[in-house]
Amino acid sequence: MATAEPAHGLAVLGTLKYPKDFAHFDYVYPNAPRGGRVRLWYQGSFNTVNPFTLKGQWAAGSNPFGTDGKLLTFQTLMEPSRDEPDSYYGLIAESVELPDDSRSITFNLNGKARFHDGSAITAEDVAYSFDTLKADGHPAFRVLYKDIVAARVLAPLRVRFDFRDGVNSRDLPSIIATLPVLSKAYYSSHAFDETTLTAPLGSGPYQVETVDEGRAISYVRLPNWADDLGVYKGRWNIERVTWDYYLDRDIALEALFAGKLDFREDYTSRNWATKYDNVPAVLDGRLKRETLPDGSPSGLQGFFINTRRGKFADRRVREALSLAFDFEWTNKTLFYGAYKRTHSIFQNSDLEAEGAPSAEELALLEPWRGQVPEEVFGTAYRPPVTDGSGNLRRQLRQAAGLLKAAGWTIVDGRRVNAAGEAFTIEFLSYSNLFERIVAPYIQNLDKLGIVAKFRLVDPANYQNRVQLYDFDMTTFRFTMALTPGVGLTNYFGSAAADIDGSRNYARIKSPAVDNLIDRIIAANSRTELRTAAKALDRVLTWNHYIVPQWFKAAHNVAYWDMFGRPAVKPLYDLGMLDTWWIDADKARELGR
Repeated sequence: MATAEPAHGLAVLGTLKYPKDFAHFDYVYPNAPRGGRVRLWYQGSFNTVNPFTLKGQWAAGSNPFGTDGKLLTFQTLMEPSRDEPDSYYGLIAESVELPDDSRSITFNLNGKARFHDGSAITAEDVAYSFDTLKADGHPAFRVLYKDIVAARVLAPLRVRFDFRDGVNSRDLPSIIATLPVLSKAYYSSHAFDETTLTAPLGSGPYQVETVDEGRAISYVRLPNWADDLGVYKGRWNIERVTWDYYLDRDIALEALFAGKLDFREDYTSRNWATKYDNVPAVLDGRLKRETLPDGSPSGLQGFFINTRRGKFADRRVREALSLAFDFEWTNKTLFYGAYKRTHSIFQNSDLEAEGAPSAEELALLEPWRGQVPEEVFGTAYRPPVTDGSGNLRRQLRQAAGLLKAAGWTIVDGRRVNAAGEAFTIEFLSYSNLFERIVAPYIQNLDKLGIVAKFRLVDPANYQNRVQLYDFDMTTFRFTMALTPGVGLTNYFGSAAADIDGSRNYARIKSPAVDNLIDRIIAANSRTELRTAAKALDRVLTWNHYIVPQWFKAAHNVAYWDMFGRPAVKPLYDLGMLDTWWIDADKARELGR
């Protein structure tokens, strides 16, 4: 095996922005003061602070896969940069060695790295973490790590990961670089795969301080061995972070106005457009409102259609369902024109399919002619556009024709198949806010003879049902990586389609999709990556697995005027918890 010189970081494609021993990221204020407390909100409930298994409802801040996007209590081998698309810098691992054949990666650990109890982080801990997460962790880890075959301890602070022969290894270094490191000693006397409200031993910037099951969780910042590293400098400045749980967004909004919350990103366009204008704290400037740009890919949000249900197996049926959703009316009437229509799985990025396929895209697509929709070889998919009046007569006529061609006819005003079974749809949700969006859609489906209903369940029940794929249609949002790769297999790959807990909610099992994902993984330049991604985009969107919804390339945030923040926002992150701080004077004026 060829040797490699140790490097302070790695880039999936391209080169590193920051040199060895860099002082800090450009998007932080390195001298930010530390202290203070922030109260945030989360919807639903929780019953575990174990973030690594499928069991239970994870708590905010202790969730490697959830929508809060934060795992505050564990460090990883390397840390991603938020102003580069695919670069990682040393954290627990102070350097990395990647040989010319790219069949392995070796990490040299920082001898100062410590868990919260002061015990050293060693290569044994790293190897244990990989073996345990791959064998017994959440199914997503098994998908991510499937082509990493072994972790080998070479020395107390040196560990090598070997990659499977015959697979492209481009993304594997970055996947294993973000491995959360667990304490082998701690788990020798604690169960790994159980729900628990006792926080496991971690190493991250924060430690769980208090837990009120289902109601609130608080974290306290601890002095950390990594505080003077370039990847940590100027970050994690707030001393205490609390998430309070609320039943719905409207109650949380009232809590913000009442001063019970300090910061809130508003995802409800109606509230953002109408609820703030007459709030005294907004009028006198104590409660700030801002729209901050979001340079990260918006990804994919839509009604996911569960093709495990036979009624959705025919692509024509799925296309008919898409025709019945009136985005223009919804955006005008319910969203105050705040959104644009999603049309790509790589929305708001340079990976979106556009126009006719290029010669390079066609070269990837031609082998699948006859196995993918013929539309794939024409103009890129765009959802149907209405006039916003609510009159869908033309689209519904087209949808009715597709349903009839797929074997669903009208009998006594209801759509039935050859066996006389009625076409029914249940829209599953844990948020009552979606009912106002789904209700007009249900009315349009009723005009097609489809009996649809909105089913509201509690968040724990919802999570359990989606993990077991017990739904007809429901809403998800996938935020795509800046350099997509192996993670796509968990969203769209055949191997993940029948694994409980995977994110292949639509049960996509397509050799063409699998091949194009492999092409993305194998890309050695951003040009190759764009070509393969655009081709994949065409195949997925023209198969109508998802009724696309909407996106907004911005963050609508409201916060009490108690924060400081760097002059530069990270390009690919909001940066609120990561880089903001509490201004003690401002907080004092507010009585915080």
